[in-house]
Amino acid sequence: MKISIITVCFNSAETISDTIHSVASQDYPNIEHIVVDGGSTDGTLNIIANAPSVTRFVSEPDKGIYDAMNKGIEMASGDVIGILNADDFYVNEFVLNQIARVFNSKDVDACYADLVYVKETDTSNVVRYWKSQPFKPGLFLKGWMPAHPTFFVRKSVYQQHGLFNLNYRIAADVEMLFRLLEVKQINTVYLPETIIKMRLGGTTNKSLKNIQKQNQEVLMILDAYYDRISRIHFFVSKILNRCQQFLSRPPSL
Repeated sequence: MKISIITVCFNSAETISDTIHSVASQDYPNIEHIVVDGGSTDGTLNIIANAPSVTRFVSEPDKGIYDAMNKGIEMASGDVIGILNADDFYVNEFVLNQIARVFNSKDVDACYADLVYVKETDTSNVVRYWKSQPFKPGLFLKGWMPAHPTFFVRKSVYQQHGLFNLNYRIAADVEMLFRLLEVKQINTVYLPETIIKMRLGGTTNKSLKNIQKQNQEVLMILDAYYDRISRIHFFVSKILNRCQQFLSRPPSL
């Protein structure tokens, strides 16, 4: 079974080496690493070009991060696809072996796990612990979603149910996960392990304006399916969940 890892980036010279090394150091033998760059000008391309573990890369303008992810998915030749952002990395060299074992079951369509947010300049400093749970219908109504960087899915699922919806500029990952888990009801497995360290400062959380825009898009997604949901219930549940992420800490990594 081949696992394709897709990394999208733009001017990521400060962090992408960690991401590439993280994939290259995995002890799973059958990995394809695809990097989709948006036209970087800061030295990112030089780092990618000199990384022998990168199977394939392209650098060209795109319509945003989710357009780049769609390009990577279409380029992928693996049986299972995961997305690792250019400022994220796996916690150890055994992660993809764990993922492969999950997919040894033919019944599994996708799996996801836990991650930690870490300081940009000190990746040993855990700021937030995104602990997930097994999926149950209705969880998205509470502002819940799996941590997208930990989400691995069979390529056949993308082929059957479609790629990221570019109508959503900030919440296309939420729409994708909602569509696959809640609407299409694919068979998922939750792996209760922290598998990724994610640096603070991602697109969604880098400003209050982006957080507001993401919430607006998420509510549009849920309203379209549930015929307008309770705003109070959604935001109270989401705030309580996020507070717990900041207060709790994972087992030793």
